[in-house]
Amino acid sequence: MKRVITYGTYDLLHYGHIELLRRAKALGDYLVVVLSSDEFNAVKGKRAYFPYEERKAMVEAIRYVDLVVPEYDWDQKPDDVKKYDIDVFVMGDDWTGKFDEQLEGLCEIVYLPRTPEISTTQIKQDMQIR
Repeated sequence: MKRVITYGTYDLLHYGHIELLRRAKALGDYLVVVLSSDEFNAVKGKRAYFPYEERKAMVEAIRYVDLVVPEYDWDQKPDDVKKYDIDVFVMGDDWTGKFDEQLEGLCEIVYLPRTPEISTTQIKQDMQIR
């Protein structure tokens, strides 16, 4: 079984998120999504609209996702890859190269193109205009 992992906040869930998860799952048989905890978001200077448990429930409802677990810090990725026996690490291409050194030799690393016409940041900006 080929196991895939990806990370994100998945706040204001939209079709760009769904597309990323669909393409990530297509790279293997089992998809683990590591979801930023509220505490980790605070460290990053981010605030999600939905709290962790609600975002977790939404991501778990997506048919491509097999397991959702929390992310507490930037450094847990190598441990997650080992713990969940991961073969492929997937992120959006806006993160290209950021995790190569951290994950070198542990798994394949794939940066997928983002869905260009949609982003959570853009949704938030558009909603402020209205």
